[in-house]
Amino acid sequence: MLISTIASWAATLTYQNMYLQDLATVLLVATVTYLVFEILLIKFGSSRISDKRTRYSLNKVFYVLSIVIFLVVSMLLVVQDPSSLLVTFGIIGAAIAFALQDVFKNFVGSIIIMGGNLFRVGDRIEIEGFYGDVMDIGLMNSTLMEIREWVDGDQATGRINLVPNGLVIAHTVHNYTKDHSFIWDEIFIPVTYNSDWKKAISIITEVITRETGEVTSRAEAEIERLGEKYYLSRSVIEPAVYLRFTDNWIALYARYTTDVRNRRVVNTRLSRLILERLEVEPDITVASQTETVTVIQQEPVAEKGEPGKRT
Repeated sequence: MLISTIASWAATLTYQNMYLQDLATVLLVATVTYLVFEILLIKFGSSRISDKRTRYSLNKVFYVLSIVIFLVVSMLLVVQDPSSLLVTFGIIGAAIAFALQDVFKNFVGSIIIMGGNLFRVGDRIEIEGFYGDVMDIGLMNSTLMEIREWVDGDQATGRINLVPNGLVIAHTVHNYTKDHSFIWDEIFIPVTYNSDWKKAISIITEVITRETGEVTSRAEAEIERLGEKYYLSRSVIEPAVYLRFTDNWIALYARYTTDVRNRRVVNTRLSRLILERLEVEPDITVASQTETVTVIQQEPVAEKGEPGKRT
C-alpha cells in the first residue's frame, strides 16, 4: 500500500490528471488509516490487553471504525464542492436504504452490538429462537455454536448458526452471561402422600446445599455487584425446596444455582444423589403416574328355556 501510494503521487508530478490525483489521495488515506488502526491501535495497542474477549471485541470496533473513517475522509478530500458532497451522501444513503435494506440493517446491528455491549464473544445468548455461544461478531452476521434443538440440557449440537445482526434492532436479546455466570435451575421430585414428605424435604435440602455451596457463594457476590449497576430486588440465592399438592402426588421442586454451562451436569449429579438417598428410606416413596383399568363383563342373554351363564 505504501509503495502504491508513493508511485501514484510520483505519477501526479508527471501527469497532471484529476482522476490520477483522486486515486493518489484515496491510496494515501487508505495507507494512513491502515497504519493508524492496524499497526498502532490493533497490533501495539490492543495486544497489551490480557483478556482475550475484550481484545477481540476492541479489534472488531477498530476494524469497523477504520472502514467508516476511510470512506468519509476519502469523500471529503475527493469531492471539492461541499453542496455536491451532501447531495452525494444523500443519494448514496437513499440507495442503500432502498436497495440494501437488509445489508444496511445488519451493518447497523453490528454497530449496536459492539457499541451497546449487547453481547461479546464467548457469551451465551438467545435471540429470535436461536440459542448458542457467540464465536464471532462480524459486520453482517454473528456466529453461534448452537445449543438445545434436539439436544437437551443446554449442550452443543455441533451445528454452527449464522445469525443476522439486524435481529437485535427489533428483537429481544437474552444474554445468559452478560453480568454474571450463573442461572437458577430446578429438579422435580414427586413423592406419594403416605411418604414422610418432611423428611424428604430435609434430605433434598441437605444434598443440594452441600453440592452447590461453592456456586451459591459466588452467586451471592455477583448479585451484590449486579445490584450496584442495576436496580435489583433481593433474590433468594440459597438452595430451597418448594412444595405443591397435585391429584396424584406431592410435588417437590428443588431450586438451586448452577454455572450456565454446567446445568445438565449438575442436574444429573444432584438427581442421582437425591434418588440414591431417597431409595434407602423405607418411609419415602418416589411416586409415578399409574392408571387403573376396570373391565366390566356383562351377563350374556340366555336362550329361551335355558338359565343365563355368567362368565
